[in-house]
This record gives sequence, structure tokens and C-alpha cells, in this order.
Amino acid sequence: MTDDFYCDEALSGRTPVRVVEETEHVLAFHHTRPFWPVHIVVVPKQHVPSLTDLGPFDEEIVWHVMRVVRRIAARVEAEHGAARVLTNLGRYQDSKHLHFHVNSGEPLPRG
Repeated sequence: MTDDFYCDEALSGRTPVRVVEETEHVLAFHHTRPFWPVHIVVVPKQHVPSLTDLGPFDEEIVWHVMRVVRRIAARVEAEHGAARVLTNLGRYQDSKHLHFHVNSGEPLPRG
């Protein structure tokens, strides 16, 4: 197992996910361990390390991902009145695969 949950688990099918939207290049799904009441993750289907390190890809891959992020964020905002879009870098990025969180609501209790 590597430090890439998305390739190792979600995209491989080892961990089942509830798909929100899927395109040729992008998968969006409900987070497997949500931090907010609405918590959707959007990832490229190919391994892209991060927003600042696109690996062998050019910026077009980011546009594919952002198109899906925009649609989902608009849907969440319309349904819940507000949405956040978040990505992490460096030590904040637990899974070393470009991904965006689209979320709404207050953090869920942990325990």
C-alpha cells in the first residue's frame, strides 16, 4: 500500500465508493470517512501527485477536474445554501493524489 488512497483503493475498486459524477478523466464520490455532513471528493482517474506537481500531465488535467468540481460545488450550494472547495498540499495532503473536497456544513463530531 502506498500513500495514495485514491489509486490504491477508490479508483481500483478495492474500496467501494458512492459515485456522484464520473467522466472519462474524473471521478467524484462521497467521502468514505466524511468530515462534514456533505463531503464529496473529486479526483483525476490517472495518478496526478498534487496541484503543484502534475507529474507527467499538463494543466489540461486540472481543467478536467475543475469542470467537475464547479458542477458539484454549484449543486451543493444550490441544495444547501453554501459550499466549500478545498485541496491540500505538502504535509496537509494525506493522500498524495490530486483531489478536491467539496463540502458543506459544520464539521461532524469525531469520537
